[in-house]
Amino acid sequence: MRDAPLEFVTAMAAHGDVTRHDADGEPVYMLHRPDLARHVLKENGAAYTKDRTPDDDMLRPLLGNGLLTSNGAEWAAQRRMCAPAFRPAEVDRFDRVIVEAAEHLVAHWDGGRPVRVDHDLTSLTLTVIVKAMLGTDIGVAGEGFGRAVDAVNRFIGHYVPSDDPDPADTAARYAGFHRARTFLDRVTRVIIAARRAGGAGDDLLGAMLAEGHTMSDADLRDQVLTIIMAGHETTAKSLTWTLYLLDRNPEAARAVHAEIDEVLEGRSPTAADLPRLRRCRQAVQEAMRLYPPVWLISRRGTADDVLDGYDVPAGSLVCVSPWVLHRDPRYWAEPDAYRPERFDPDRAARLLSHQYLPFGGGPRICVGRHFALVEATLVLAVILRGLRMELVAGFPVEPEALVTLRPRHGLMMIPRPR
Repeated sequence: MRDAPLEFVTAMAAHGDVTRHDADGEPVYMLHRPDLARHVLKENGAAYTKDRTPDDDMLRPLLGNGLLTSNGAEWAAQRRMCAPAFRPAEVDRFDRVIVEAAEHLVAHWDGGRPVRVDHDLTSLTLTVIVKAMLGTDIGVAGEGFGRAVDAVNRFIGHYVPSDDPDPADTAARYAGFHRARTFLDRVTRVIIAARRAGGAGDDLLGAMLAEGHTMSDADLRDQVLTIIMAGHETTAKSLTWTLYLLDRNPEAARAVHAEIDEVLEGRSPTAADLPRLRRCRQAVQEAMRLYPPVWLISRRGTADDVLDGYDVPAGSLVCVSPWVLHRDPRYWAEPDAYRPERFDPDRAARLLSHQYLPFGGGPRICVGRHFALVEATLVLAVILRGLRMELVAGFPVEPEALVTLRPRHGLMMIPRPR
């Protein structure tokens, strides 16, 4: 599981819809069918928690007790506080922030030289989420923030056994994680302090500050860092995979370019264009099927359960892999092929519940899913309005399953004028 996680979960699914293996002396149940995922994440979700799961173990050292890691009544209260900022009407008003950041990136890419697409898109989405949700310009701290995020992901995304054969390497990675976490803490606290001094504002951080009498500085830090991390990392990776897949699939790329030309006629996109930028949105949705940002979802049972006829005792770890569900030939024709038309509205309406889980499922489905799709669609339209992104010849592209699913070696592409 540690050495080759995607291969491992794929191999487990070949044994049946419910499998069990032992890890660290405890049984782990894996579910490989949409209705079973629905049962654990939604229908019987009250009997499962994120507490003491791999998700929790990876995220809590950095994010504390924020929206991604809290449970029960505390999570419900945090969700209620954050949800209004992510309503469609609220999200659409940030179209200018998104488009301006994307246009700045395209101008930076001018010249046809190879660019590190994954890093640049991470900086872009970081800028957008901080401006939109926290009312702050992260400025020169953005590049350092991106490097710190990479360092954190590489530490918390690996399962390292207690008998690690190279303790010096472990010590070095832990030191890197500690430095990165310290940097992220400082930036987050500066953002909070600046907003306290400048007034609440009409955004998510403003809403949290308005409830300051019930939120400690530590609580605010956890929530702000959670919003920053969850709000930029998965969108950046989804856009990265989209550009890669469009380059590998010229017919799909031509369809996206044609739509952008027809809808925009050379101008900048706005939220009003989103209903007509269907192929752009579908290109992202299909990329998230093949390369789901969250490739494994874990829960721990708080009560005995029965899954497809198998007794699962309380305390068991139960996992669902979107990577597996999204590539199951029982539910997807040509599952390994990139076919954005799968998400035409009529076809998408026929998908089974929890067959497609790029944002998770059930009550804990990602609160920012609409924001992510709006941002990704507009950014893709801006980039491909005047550019054709071409993979550097011979550049190795291999998925790496850390906290999110990312290209192991990054992604080097050449922006070519259309």
